[in-house]
Amino acid sequence: MKLNYSVKQIARLAGVSVRTLHLYDQMGLLKPAVRTRAGYRQYNQDKLLRLQQILFYRELDLPLKEIAEILNDPDFDLVQALAGHKTALLARRNRLNTLLKTIDKTIINLKNKSMNNLEELYEGMPKEQVAAWRKEAMDKWGEDTVLRSENALREIDKLDLDRLKADQKDIAHQLQLLRNHKPESEGVQEQIARHYANIRSFWGISDPTDLRTETYKGLTELYLADERYTTTEGQTDPDFAAFMRNSMLYFAEHKLK
Repeated sequence: MKLNYSVKQIARLAGVSVRTLHLYDQMGLLKPAVRTRAGYRQYNQDKLLRLQQILFYRELDLPLKEIAEILNDPDFDLVQALAGHKTALLARRNRLNTLLKTIDKTIINLKNKSMNNLEELYEGMPKEQVAAWRKEAMDKWGEDTVLRSENALREIDKLDLDRLKADQKDIAHQLQLLRNHKPESEGVQEQIARHYANIRSFWGISDPTDLRTETYKGLTELYLADERYTTTEGQTDPDFAAFMRNSMLYFAEHKLK
């Protein structure tokens, strides 16, 4: 039985990135079993089991800080934890099965242009959470904006919706790469222009004269006030939040006139 794995080997086995393992090490969440004289990290079976627990808890959406507190508790019981994971994952599987059925139903309705029941868009999601999200959005953006967005999503083609989501992910990635550049730099502003266009599509706004400048400027403040907008791997990123806010504000003040 192999007792020591390199960081690359454990990353491949667990399906995580080397960067993620480095982050876990820096946080003290998953320290390597040993470090070689050359400084290379090596992991043993106990560390693999600990990583498994981390990934199970991440699958259940627990923040990394909370996971560390659980695993570092002297009374932590691995067998009991695994039993708990099984129960939680079975419940999640049942919910995901419902969501998959909802997706299939939505695709059929979108193709047939027959999506008449708004609740079908949110089936499988906790009703209290959906209601809270919709109320929060209406309070921030107004009922008209939320209803327009929902109507647009009901009418949009499935492939177009997938494209919008893919663009959204790529834009966020590109901006992360540019985070050390000045907000007014050409490269940053090109990506912010994509971000603005993507947001408009989700808002359901197609009129080129309807710039929604103030609405977009209002969105900039959420990057500082609401950590959900810049949280990755359970960690908030205030520097990136400030970068996004400043870049979007510059775009709104100089381009949306």
